[in-house]
Amino acid sequence: MSETRHILVVDDEQEVRDTLYNVLKSLDYVPHVAASGKEALEIIKNERIDVVLSDLYMPEMDGIELLKRVKAMNSKVVFLMITAHPTIETAVDAIKKGAYDYLTKPFHIEEVRLKINRALERKGMASSLKTANGIIWALIFSIPLWLILGIILARLLK
Repeated sequence: MSETRHILVVDDEQEVRDTLYNVLKSLDYVPHVAASGKEALEIIKNERIDVVLSDLYMPEMDGIELLKRVKAMNSKVVFLMITAHPTIETAVDAIKKGAYDYLTKPFHIEEVRLKINRALERKGMASSLKTANGIIWALIFSIPLWLILGIILARLLK
């Protein structure tokens, strides 16, 4: 991987945080961990986080509320929701509110790797698309300008 990616794990269960920390470290990511939504927001203020893996059900601030606050702080952060009790309703709700995808407990290392890679590719593609759109608009505006200058020069040289 050419650029180091920072992944934040937010879960109130120490065992889940430790497991994901070790998995992410073994996959050459820079893992960060938080035991609560409040702690996660502090980390996001102070670190460049690319992906957040957050538990859906936590005391004080649940994953949906954290998702809203993270997106308000930095819309480029990719958010993956973690749940031990997946339902269609919770998955749809999380995705409607801005989550990229979700993971179910217990984790499979390959699934974690795959979903994070897809999330990062999406983030990269969005960035590339913005660059391409900028180039297209620059061309749209510059071509007529060069065409007009060419016509003016051609008339002057007659």
